Amino acid sequence: MKIINRVSEFSKVTELVFDDSRNFISEIATELTRCFGGLANLNQNLFHYRSPPSLSMSSYSENDAEALRRKRILSSKLYFDVSPSKVPLIYSESYDISFLGIEKLHPFDSSKWGRICRFLVSFGILDKESIVEPLEASKDDLLVVHTELYLNSLKGSSKVAMIVEVPPVALIPNCLVQQKVLFPFKKQVGGTVLAAKLAKERGWAINVGGGFHHCSAEKGGGFCVYADISLCIHFAFVQLNISRVMIIDLDAHQGNGHEMDFAYDSRVYILDMYNPGIYPLDYEARNYINQQVEVKSGTLTEEYLQKLDEALEVAGRRFNPELVIYNAGTDILQGDPLGRLEISPEGIALRDEKVFRFAREKNIPIVMLTSGGYMKSSARVIADSIINLSNKCLIEAGGAPKSA
Repeated sequence: MKIINRVSEFSKVTELVFDDSRNFISEIATELTRCFGGLANLNQNLFHYRSPPSLSMSSYSENDAEALRRKRILSSKLYFDVSPSKVPLIYSESYDISFLGIEKLHPFDSSKWGRICRFLVSFGILDKESIVEPLEASKDDLLVVHTELYLNSLKGSSKVAMIVEVPPVALIPNCLVQQKVLFPFKKQVGGTVLAAKLAKERGWAINVGGGFHHCSAEKGGGFCVYADISLCIHFAFVQLNISRVMIIDLDAHQGNGHEMDFAYDSRVYILDMYNPGIYPLDYEARNYINQQVEVKSGTLTEEYLQKLDEALEVAGRRFNPELVIYNAGTDILQGDPLGRLEISPEGIALRDEKVFRFAREKNIPIVMLTSGGYMKSSARVIADSIINLSNKCLIEAGGAPKSA
């Protein structure tokens, strides 16, 4: 992902935010009123807020840090029992990010998650009442992976603006940034963590969101604020008694966040198939990929799928996982301005089918995350792929799909 850096585009940003300043301020005031129930004590609440002290992982020995991490995981509420009547497909309306139109200044479609579910419901593959809603990840949940220093840095709107690559976010009071930007991400983190539990119980789970693979314990970037993949795996280690996890990252971009987090952890095997000529160009993190497959700009569907077949065959020989985390970005889609690959919609459905077959044939629970995708058409492509997985009996979504 790239920050909007051309003068013409910046002028559009400026026009959007400042053209009608009084209206903009009115909108802000309305949201502040919702936050605090009135503006009388805004100064006290906004500028003099101090979070309660909490334990930092860095202040402990390695053994103490692991004990603290385990305690946090065991006391978390993110794992909860889900009724058998529910389908292991996780989504909340809170996932979608919308605030004064500013979200449109980033090429990522921050409303795609809701549109995926609406497609699935309209096609009859899914009943709205059968969708699982996750809980928001708390600060203690996030501290399982993230440092106190990093989480505190998110109290600065400018820091969040840098991570989500939308400069005007720096101008918004942080209480609103917390509510309108960070809260949706925390809900998606909760969804990714819960997905592992459901996958272990049902064989598969799909979080219609998540896949923030550019974020590591101490650093966010590329529209990724929290390291949901790393959190999901650490929860699985403790709560599910799992000791071997395979990450299959097929987003067009390198998954440098989880690669840094599990750099020296032999319990995690990383297969990353990515375009080496685009963001994040993290050469250090590439040293920690167990199996990297480079697909250069312009790669077509047939070549891509052939490389994937070969990669999965190698991965299956090298590692025997107890859980697969599948980062299924659709930024490989032909025409995607950031992925720069040329994979057809049918090719993406075949890609997902191959990964699910890989897991099903080995009887390995699989978690799918939707990750990147920068065109409006991505939502329909993802929905069609999920329908295909259901038609091929690789998932049991519980509905008889209508003609799409």
